[in-house]
Amino acid sequence: MRNLILIVLLVIVPITSSQGQTLAVLKYDGGGDWYSNPTALKNLIQFSNTHGATKLKLKPKVVHPEDPALFSYPFIHMTGHGNVVFSDDALKNLNTYLIGGGFLHIDDNYGMKPYVLPQLKKLFPSKVLKEVPSDHPIFNLIFEFPDGLPKIHEHDGLAPQAMGIFHENRLILLCTFESDLSDGWEDQSVHKDPEDIRLKALQMGANIIKYAFEF
Repeated sequence: MRNLILIVLLVIVPITSSQGQTLAVLKYDGGGDWYSNPTALKNLIQFSNTHGATKLKLKPKVVHPEDPALFSYPFIHMTGHGNVVFSDDALKNLNTYLIGGGFLHIDDNYGMKPYVLPQLKKLFPSKVLKEVPSDHPIFNLIFEFPDGLPKIHEHDGLAPQAMGIFHENRLILLCTFESDLSDGWEDQSVHKDPEDIRLKALQMGANIIKYAFEF
């Protein structure tokens, strides 16, 4: 019972400070490579602590969507290339987490989109995944992106797209498609992106983290 009360409190009490907080990578089912970009979130945390006025723990955790520990993390990152499956328990847990003040960033590492969209429809049957406009605060909290989401990798050569699910005017779930932000967060030696491109990815990531904590 004590653990249940703690979980409820974590859900309903907004987290407004990053002091000593830990971020996590979502380990989802379905066979997709959730473990892609292993250095990405660590590097983003370090960048955010240096340039984004956060004080996050440097080592991110891994969490399954069914795990009650989900509620311990104010920001969850999800990426990969392939299939995504959420069980009924995972859907219920994620829904409670997000409605209660959590934040999920899903970065399509190229190939995830057709699999994750049906799962999001199950997650929020009555909500619509819609484009996040370029004048939304998430694009100018620390670093200015007047044209919206930056393009990091080409993929199909399409324009980058930020799509979101909102609850009571708050963005609770952000999907980034045709951008590949988390590739840009990786160690430079992995993808050998030019430094200016990698910097844009990290800056946008720092904006996302700041939004998760302050809104």
